[in-house]
Amino acid sequence: MSMNVKKDDAVKIIAGSDKGKTGQVLAVDTKSNRVVLKGEGLKTVKCFVKPRNAQEKGGIIEREASVNVSNVMIICPSCNAATRVGHKVVVDENGKSVKNRICKKCGASLDVKAAKAAKTAKKAAPKKTASKAKKTVKTEEENN
Repeated sequence: MSMNVKKDDAVKIIAGSDKGKTGQVLAVDTKSNRVVLKGEGLKTVKCFVKPRNAQEKGGIIEREASVNVSNVMIICPSCNAATRVGHKVVVDENGKSVKNRICKKCGASLDVKAAKAAKTAKKAAPKKTASKAKKTVKTEEENN
């Protein structure tokens, strides 16, 4: 099963004991469909760690607990709302087709790399229209 959540995504927990809290994804486990979240006031787990050699100390440490992926929703960076994820195929500047994640509410891209590629494509587009304008000016001069 493919997951719509990736590392470094901002997510909101929609079910469980931490319902309503937000965090950032630290790790994604596709085999067990779980994500590890980092955030203020989120659930932690106490684990015992054995010393690996004579110089290290063992003991009980706290680490972030994992959450089932079905209990989180991605927060869109443009509209700042928890949203479902859609997919759209876009052609980048190299001519490759890339599958992007988009927000179902506002339509903005959830992928950081795709958003940068779209901005560079928009900057390149006005240059083409300026060259067309020069050609029309030359033809008007020739007509006079």
